[in-house]
Amino acid sequence: MKKQTKLNSFVRRFTREEGGTQLVELAIVLPVMIILMATAAEFGRFFYTYTTLAKATRAGARYLATSAVKTSEDAKARNLIVYGDTAGDGDAVISGLTTQNIRIVRTGGVPILPETVTVEIDSFTYVPLFDLGKLTNQKSLSLSIEVRPSTTMRYLLTQPPI
Repeated sequence: MKKQTKLNSFVRRFTREEGGTQLVELAIVLPVMIILMATAAEFGRFFYTYTTLAKATRAGARYLATSAVKTSEDAKARNLIVYGDTAGDGDAVISGLTTQNIRIVRTGGVPILPETVTVEIDSFTYVPLFDLGKLTNQKSLSLSIEVRPSTTMRYLLTQPPI
C-alpha cells in the first residue's frame, strides 16, 4: 500500500509541475512558425519577380508602340526590358533574365506599320530559395516555376487622327 501511495504522490507532483512546459510548446510551435514565415517570404519573392517582369514587358511594349519598326529598335527594347535602359548597361533587373528571353511579335496591318506589338518573357524559370527539390534531392518536388508575362499594345501610329 505504501508503494501505491508513493506512486500516487509522485504522479500528482509530476502533473502539477510546470517547469519545462514552455520548452515543449516551443518545440511544437517553432517548426510550424518557420515554415509559415518561409512560405510568406517565398510568395513575396515570387510576386516581386512576376510584377517586375510584367512591368518590364509593359515598358518594352510601350517603347516599341511609339517607335519605328526596325531591328535596332527591337534590340533597344530588349535592353530596356532586361537592364532598365536602352543602352544595356549594368545588371539585369531580375537575376537570370537575358535578352534571349524576350520575344517580340507584331501582328496585323502591314510589315512597316503593324496594328499591335506583343512583348513576352519566354523560358524564364523562377527558382525559389527554399526549393524542396534541392533540399530533398528529388527533382519531382522542385518548386521552380516558369514565368511568362506578356503585354500587347496597339501601335500609336495606326490610330485614326482626331
